[in-house]
Amino acid sequence: MEKIDNTALFKIGYGLYVVTSKQGDKDNGLIVNAVMQVTSTPNRVAVAINKLNYSHDIIKNTGVMNVNCIDTTAPFSLFERFGFKSGRDTDKFNDLDFSRSDNGLAQLNGNVNAVLSLKVETYTDLGTHGMFICSVSEAKVLSENPTMTYDYYQNNVKPKKQSEKKKGFVCKICGYVYEGDTLPTDFICPLCKHPASDFEPIE
Repeated sequence: MEKIDNTALFKIGYGLYVVTSKQGDKDNGLIVNAVMQVTSTPNRVAVAINKLNYSHDIIKNTGVMNVNCIDTTAPFSLFERFGFKSGRDTDKFNDLDFSRSDNGLAQLNGNVNAVLSLKVETYTDLGTHGMFICSVSEAKVLSENPTMTYDYYQNNVKPKKQSEKKKGFVCKICGYVYEGDTLPTDFICPLCKHPASDFEPIE
């Protein structure tokens, strides 16, 4: 009998966040779901980021980041902006309303209810991901809107399967659609970073 049912892991609750960083004159940001406060005295926050992401390298080099807590007003376009494109070749902040916190990094002015400015204290290599353990240098509440959870995103924000017949594969985790007859075995979802095994054919 199989001892590990991976769908059991889907029951772990997650929030959704835009993590912003900056190297030189270039701002960058990405969507993450692995953020948690690990201690309160002193304040320490853990953030896990896939090592394939451009932001991972920026944060490892600079040692600072902002965590923007996405709230339930956020549209799908926010996830497209920060989740479907790479900051290596895209300006994710073009035409976006944002300001800067005291550490000089971008903070979103809409669709987030709080911003945490973090300074990296330690780094742990987790294989596919890097774990940043950070101290909190600044924290502010921007609105009283509820925080968007992964479950809320799946049920209320991500596009529903289209009724028209399309050839492709849909990510069972976040709803990202890969169009094509064959899904590469090494494909990684650009939004949630899950592998090809978490995709299913569009029926």
